[in-house]
Amino acid sequence: MPTIDPVTRDLWQVIAATDEIVPGIIETTLLLDIRIALTRDSDGNPVVWRRTDEEQGDEIDTETIIDRLPAITGYGYIWTSLGSPPAALFPIPEYAEPDRKNMSCGSIGIHVSAPRAVENFLDMGHFPYVHTDILGAEPHTEVKEYDVEVSEERDEVLATRCRFIQPRAAKSATSAMEVEYVYRVPHPFCSVLYKSCPEDESRRDVIAIFLQPMTQERCRAHLLQSMIDSTSTITDLRRFQQTIFGQDKPILENQYPKRLPLDPRSETPIRADKSAIAYRRWLSQKGITYGVIPVAS
Repeated sequence: MPTIDPVTRDLWQVIAATDEIVPGIIETTLLLDIRIALTRDSDGNPVVWRRTDEEQGDEIDTETIIDRLPAITGYGYIWTSLGSPPAALFPIPEYAEPDRKNMSCGSIGIHVSAPRAVENFLDMGHFPYVHTDILGAEPHTEVKEYDVEVSEERDEVLATRCRFIQPRAAKSATSAMEVEYVYRVPHPFCSVLYKSCPEDESRRDVIAIFLQPMTQERCRAHLLQSMIDSTSTITDLRRFQQTIFGQDKPILENQYPKRLPLDPRSETPIRADKSAIAYRRWLSQKGITYGVIPVAS
């Protein structure tokens, strides 16, 4: 059993889409190398506990569970913690706007660590090569200069002024456009992306990836979209995002090592990697050791 650093132990960790968990029916999953069980009670509230070998069956009376783990719902997902988590999740205020289409877009297993998957989400340089004719295309391969900061006040990494020419920036896009991105990393294993909205120039679509660290080298990606789109169906929007992530998955799984090296000298940095370098430094400063290769002392 690997050691779980105190910061990771006390984080809220995503484990499942809320609407996929049926009240009274037990589901099991793996979190930080520990088997856990989850269900929802008759009021729809999440119930999570450590799964033991003695437990049998797929149904349970939630009133009989004694050793519960903390559990909350947020952004369409169930979250739990193995330690003492904060009172609330990190904020995504756009999710509460009434005219948005909010949806979970699937939970996909990946054979890399959660930090590796977050780093890939921050990378614009792969757009023309991995998401050809959707998020990028030759000859527009340049990653323009952008700004990155690590906010001590908000305890997050923030990348702004990220711009990229995209043939089809969103399901609602009808032509190529230069898209502006803002990347937030408000949680060591989660990232939130804000991008230009083709339907309303004054607002931004929101795409988030919440990573469930299953083991040091395996995770599940839980995808969220919060979109301004009056024409596309939820099914179409989900399919578009799943197509994008389906293109990312084999690239991610071919990366080596599976854990993320925190030493910036271990992998050659380029301009496109500014946000990734800041993310690695932030993880190192926080003392995260799960799913990473720490800087040698």
